[in-house]
Parts: sequence; structure tokens; C-alpha cells
Amino acid sequence: MRRFSISGLVLPVFLFSLHLAGGQPFSLPTANTNLFNTGNEAAFFTATSNPSIDPEWMSGAFGCVRNSRTKIHEGIDIKAQVRDRGKEPIDDVLAIGDGVVMYVNSVAGNSSYGKYILVGHRADGLDVVSVYAHLREIGDGVRAGLKVKRGQRIATLGRTSNTRSGISRDRAHLHLEIGLFMNQKYPEWYQKTSPGARNEHGMFSGLNLSGLDPRELFLEQRIQGARFNLVEFIQSRPELCRVQVRKKRFEFADRYRALIEHNPDVERQGIAGYEVVLSYVGTPIRLIPLTDSQMKSPKPVFLVSVNEAVQQQNRCRNLVTRDRAGWKLATNGEKVISLMTY
Repeated sequence: MRRFSISGLVLPVFLFSLHLAGGQPFSLPTANTNLFNTGNEAAFFTATSNPSIDPEWMSGAFGCVRNSRTKIHEGIDIKAQVRDRGKEPIDDVLAIGDGVVMYVNSVAGNSSYGKYILVGHRADGLDVVSVYAHLREIGDGVRAGLKVKRGQRIATLGRTSNTRSGISRDRAHLHLEIGLFMNQKYPEWYQKTSPGARNEHGMFSGLNLSGLDPRELFLEQRIQGARFNLVEFIQSRPELCRVQVRKKRFEFADRYRALIEHNPDVERQGIAGYEVVLSYVGTPIRLIPLTDSQMKSPKPVFLVSVNEAVQQQNRCRNLVTRDRAGWKLATNGEKVISLMTY
């Protein structure tokens, strides 16, 4: 496998070698623009077969929208608009921004995503990944390392998956995710934390991405226009909790320097670790370097605070839990920090 050095890191594919201009870096991945028509969301989102939420279209949106709000959906499901004579979808799937194809899974049975594509982008100093899943067909010539332009056709919308129930013809959709890349050492971390479990996709597993809400991103970008900034968008997301990590350097912090806040004390006294601010889905939205005197505990990982209002509204990821002694990281929260800092 060829290797390339990006931002001081050696990565085993063409990762994020194109830079997107700020302001309007992303566009919708299909011709379906009903997201921007208030009151017409049901024509944009594909609801689940058993929505258990009102309005039903919300079950196709991002967040705690599945199983009566107890299950996370880390992308959005975009409804098909064009079908062939057999009622199968034939909508073109388009790259949401300039970038490089990172990974292509062309075997539907290898993933609950079915056939899917990952594209790497760089916008406002951040490496971002877009995922296009349940595809009917991969576009001709679409392979890892291919440079793509925003709006370029890369696939055909479909309903492929390896799930037992499958996706019915009437629910055919594009599952789109936009997220941050957690760790190129994911395969080693996964083998250590899930011994014996199979990992078909190496570091390009969907579990190695930390999600942003595409709906919020597209709408905010439309409102802000040329003023839109991806770093500001991410850091304006509601915070669930803050976790202090006694580790001076780890890959995520190296890659996402644009999310690091300036701390003049660290320049004078040296760094002892970071305070990591997490969203309710577990996405690190802010990193604050700390000196030893600013660390609140000698523990390697320490939960500093929890935003109880955000936790009440968004419990589906189960990142934190509370007992008689107070708040603590739950198993899922520990896994997020473990993967990020591995």
C-alpha cells in the first residue's frame, strides 16, 4: 500500500490531499433539495419502517431518532426521486465536495452499509470524511486514490445492505454521513478491545468516524453563505461533557489542530494533557491543552463535567451515567476516549 505524508502524519492512502475553500465547501449529494423547503422534509428524508417518532420523517434524520429515541442514527437517509421501470432507484450520487476517494466497499454483504464509498475532504483546516452508503452501483473508475470534484457523480443510489430485514424498494435511499476521522490505528484498537471480532474494512470502518449532523451543516451553510466556517460550526455544537486526558500527544490532536484552543500557560509551563469537549454523539468538538496544575485529577482519564440538559434530551449514545457517587463515563464514553487517544 502506498504511503503519503499529510500534515506531519504518515497515512496509508491518499488522505485529504485537496483543500476546500471556506464559505460553501459542501453541496447536497443528490438532486433532492427538499431539505431546504420548510415543511417538505418528508420528501427529503426516508423514514424507517417503524418510525416510533413524530414527525415520522425525523427517523431518517441524524441523532437520537430511532427506537423511541433510544438509538443513534449517525447519518441522514435521503429519499430517492428517480426510478426505473422496475421501481428501483437510479438517482445519481454526487460527491459533496472536492476530495479524494479513501475507500470503496463493492461487496454488499460485507457491511450493514451495503456497497459504500468514503471520500476525504479538507475544509477550514480540518480533515472531514463523507460516507455514501446502501449504493446500488459504484461509479465507473471510482476507486481509492481517485480525486473527485464537488458535484461529480460517484455512484447510484440504492438499497444494498447485509441486514436480515434488508431495505425495501419503497425505502431505497442514500445514507450520508459526514464526520471526523478518529484514528488510523483503529484496526489495532479494535482487535484489542473486541478480541475475536471481525473487522472487514480496516481503518475505514464506520465505527472509526465521529459524526456531524449533515442536516444542520447544510442548513447552517445555506444561512451563513460565504461566512460559513466549519471549525466554528463544530465548536458551536452543544457540549455533553468535558473529559481530561493525561496524554501529551495523540494522533487526533495532531490531525485536528484547528480544534485546539490556545492556552498561554502551556507555552510557559509545558503540556500535561488535554480537556476534551464531547458532543452528545461523542464527537470531540474542542480540545484544550492543560498544564499539570490545571489538571483536576492524577487519573489518566477524568470526567470533569456533564451538561445535564443536553444529556436529558439526548441519551441514546450512553456516553455518561450517574450513580450515588455522581457522574462518570459509561462504557461507550470510555471507548470514545480510548479510540481517540490510542
